[in-house]
Amino acid sequence: MTVLARLRRPQDQEALARAIDFLRSEQEGDGSWFGRWGTNYIYGTASVLVAFSQAGVDVLDPAVRRAVVWLKAWQHVDGGWGETNDTYAHRRPVGRHRPVQPYQTAWAVLGLIASGEGGSVTVRRGVEYLVRTQQESGLWSDPTFTAPGFPRMFYLKYHGYSAYFPLWALAAYRNFARLV
Repeated sequence: MTVLARLRRPQDQEALARAIDFLRSEQEGDGSWFGRWGTNYIYGTASVLVAFSQAGVDVLDPAVRRAVVWLKAWQHVDGGWGETNDTYAHRRPVGRHRPVQPYQTAWAVLGLIASGEGGSVTVRRGVEYLVRTQQESGLWSDPTFTAPGFPRMFYLKYHGYSAYFPLWALAAYRNFARLV
């Protein structure tokens, strides 16, 4: 969907509209989206919000606003976000007791910035968490599995997640700050 939106080719507009409609129909009642490649509701919700932004879905659109409310509600006290792979087995969103992870925090920050929330306290707190947890090497520590291969069977560790997603989120925040 993001690629079709960025190409802006007339022949892709019908497919893009169908993709937007599909994503709208898949939104959970609480405002989140079930993810698949990353763990899980934070990833799915942030990914849809970034795609909606690229496709020109207004930040005031009700689906976007519900997702923003959901993301903001699940921010931890330390400013980060986190969920475990258990959400695949139980099909329920994250809770505040879940461990905070830098890459999941980055996903939430990216989704919120894409939704017009770059200047919010929530995003600032997420960015502060990322800056505070960055190691001397410039990277972030992450001991967890980052995605299920097959839920409850085996899990995957994408080692790059803790490197490039936080960096991407910080760059997006810097770019936002330059615009205001």
